[in-house]
Amino acid sequence: MQQQRGTIEVELAQKNMSVQNLRERVQQKYHLNLDDIRSECITITFADEGSAKVHVMTPEEMAAAGGATDWAAIAQQVETLQKRIDEMGPVNLVAIEEYEETEQRYQFLTKQSDDLVEAKAQLLEVINRINTQTREMFKTTFEQIRDNFRTMFTEVFGGGKADLILTDENDVLESGIDIVARPPGKQLQTISLLSGGEQTMTAVSLLFSIYQVKPSPFCVLDELDAPLDESNINRFIRVLQRFIDHSQFIIITHNKRTIGMADVLYGVTMEEHGVSKIVSVKFHKSQEQEAMERRGTPLVPLPAAPPAKEEGSEITMSQ
Repeated sequence: MQQQRGTIEVELAQKNMSVQNLRERVQQKYHLNLDDIRSECITITFADEGSAKVHVMTPEEMAAAGGATDWAAIAQQVETLQKRIDEMGPVNLVAIEEYEETEQRYQFLTKQSDDLVEAKAQLLEVINRINTQTREMFKTTFEQIRDNFRTMFTEVFGGGKADLILTDENDVLESGIDIVARPPGKQLQTISLLSGGEQTMTAVSLLFSIYQVKPSPFCVLDELDAPLDESNINRFIRVLQRFIDHSQFIIITHNKRTIGMADVLYGVTMEEHGVSKIVSVKFHKSQEQEAMERRGTPLVPLPAAPPAKEEGSEITMSQ
């Protein structure tokens, strides 16, 4: 009996030591004190479908019901749960701080995204409003220029017919514009099929049709009258004289009739080879001559021709 008692005491000491080790492991790993945990019994009923049913009872109730602990099932369940815990990896002790930082970052990005979406909606609204106003302004201006071009073309050519046509009326902001002209005695055709002089006069008609809508402070014409004959030169000068009260015209030309109607003449000569010299002349026209020019009377060309070595002429007309 003493020998058995000694054996049992040794076994009891080992069990107590194991229990103490388990308590310490639980305390270190789960930060739980087993003495603070209320003793209770749990019955778990596993179903083929759905989650398991858990029923909690006191040890006395379990003893009265004749139940016993199935340590084999508990060991299997503990092993399964431990495997799941191991698969989850070590516990991240700073997970709460990381979550808060991530949450703040998420809130910041969400706000930025909402601001961008709102800004995009506002920009689209502004673009639509601008496009709407631009279409209305373009249609109004285009119709004015179109009417002026029809009248101006007939006046310049002494007859005929011309028109401006949109290539895509459904999208006027991206549409091209075709210029169709029919000088007297010819069929209606595009401007590319006209002669050089007819193209020039058509361009003059379109230029001054735009000027009638919104005049420019000044205009530079570079040898615009070069392909014109005498009759077209007179028409060009008459049209030009109608607009000198609204704009100042700077014309580069070699035509004597165009030079003759200028207020100031700048000539470029080369008396010595490779050396250019500018000569300027300011005309003082009489009231009678100005009245004749305004009535469209053909102008008398200058009595003397420019120097033989003259490279070009530039005139400035102002009122």
